[in-house]
Amino acid sequence: MGLEQRNLSTPYTPEIEQHTDQNQPQVVRRVKKRFSKGEKILFTLFAAFTIGSSSMLLQTHSDINTVNKEVQLMNTEIENTAKQNNELSIQVSDKSTYERIWKKAQENGLNLNEGNVKVVPGR
Repeated sequence: MGLEQRNLSTPYTPEIEQHTDQNQPQVVRRVKKRFSKGEKILFTLFAAFTIGSSSMLLQTHSDINTVNKEVQLMNTEIENTAKQNNELSIQVSDKSTYERIWKKAQENGLNLNEGNVKVVPGR
């Protein structure tokens, strides 16, 4: 009884032979740079210009919105003032009627003397 050696290797697979010819010169490949120095500078300038112009555009848009808001507030104030002026002019026309003035004059003891009446030309 001896010890048997077992062969547990996988089935035979032929190795792939690599052919290297001694006659062919070895070619050294140069790694190409993706972008040259000038192109990198141009890309950087373009990115800076794009960022700068977009920030200026946003700032201008913000300023315009602020001015528009102020204009709307001013228009609202103007409309309110115009309404108040209209209401006050209506009150003035109501209080300046001849009948109302005559009634106030009689309450204060004044009477009508046609000899002392002077006509003043209107506006």
